[in-house]
Amino acid sequence: MVAATVYISRETVGGEPRVACSPETVKKMKALGLDVVVETGAGTLSRIPDGEYEKLGARIGSATDVKTADVVLKVRRPAPKEIKAYKSGAIVIAIMDPYGNEKAIAEMASAGLSTFAMELMPRITRAQSMDVLSSQANLAGYQAVIDAASVYDRAMPMMMTAAGTVPAAKVFVMGAGVAGLQAIATARRLGAVVSATDVRPAAKEQVASLGGKFIAVEDDEFKAAETAAGYAKPMSAEYQAKQAALVAEHIAKQDIVISTALIPGRPAPRLVTRNMLKAMKPGSVAVDLAIERGGNIEGAVADQVADVEGVRVIAYANVPGRIAASASLLYAKNLVTFLETLISKETKELTINLDDELVKATMLTHGGRVVHPNFGGAVPAAVKEG
Repeated sequence: MVAATVYISRETVGGEPRVACSPETVKKMKALGLDVVVETGAGTLSRIPDGEYEKLGARIGSATDVKTADVVLKVRRPAPKEIKAYKSGAIVIAIMDPYGNEKAIAEMASAGLSTFAMELMPRITRAQSMDVLSSQANLAGYQAVIDAASVYDRAMPMMMTAAGTVPAAKVFVMGAGVAGLQAIATARRLGAVVSATDVRPAAKEQVASLGGKFIAVEDDEFKAAETAAGYAKPMSAEYQAKQAALVAEHIAKQDIVISTALIPGRPAPRLVTRNMLKAMKPGSVAVDLAIERGGNIEGAVADQVADVEGVRVIAYANVPGRIAASASLLYAKNLVTFLETLISKETKELTINLDDELVKATMLTHGGRVVHPNFGGAVPAAVKEG
């Protein structure tokens, strides 16, 4: 039996510094009987030199080696030039950003690729270790606080000195999902006084458990504002108006605001207006973690620290990439854990079981067509293919 070849690409789109494998996952893939080829320099920006991969059995190859790969692991969706280099029938696993990119998905289908979008992984117990949204958002929440602290020209914790007392910074986190909860925890560790808001009722207890104060209009609509999958539901205009009034009053008293609100497949909701920023103290800071989907904060500019109404608004895209060395290790583990489910325990060969709930949720293209129902396809009848 010839071992299947897994190829790890060096990212070429958007200056992406992360990489789709770590030395640890190379070791895991070798143990699964896979031949691993890593493109030269793929891990350099994540502080992983080629030699670290080689020590654990990977081969260092060139971009042309992808032509014979059975599996391609990436961070971002492949560009058209990359797609042309892949062999028909190859499995491609990455963060595909499929919403609004139907043309790109169709191109992958036309190339005969079986593609999987890791961000569509279902939030079930079995898939927790494959959840790239959580692993990367956790780091984004941490980095958001670090970025805010780096431009906030005051101390974060309260300091009592002989010369006087420095008050603790007041940090308000908007959205208490994975990123928001980590932002709360990080800000608290730095000594800030933290409050947070979210439209999901379950978030109130989570915020309190981290030492934060919960801010929300807690009416009947609020109590039913969560999907079965744990995501926030879009709220009515009436509720949004009431919540906005409460938030505006609260924001005026804050030093740092961190917004994390995103609903999959939708533009980011506008949470902070210029008028809200104008009411903040001079020198205040706001961080927009949703800028890649249009942003939560009015006036935010992608990849810049913009001065908006006297507030420094930080809006870096790809925040996990700002700490690529850590982000890559977690992302690589997510990938290899999912890849393992595509390897038959009996034959040790690559096997796509279209009846598997993980495959159904994440597969975008297969057999020359788009198969995911959210993007114009219909998942084929359950069969097993080698």
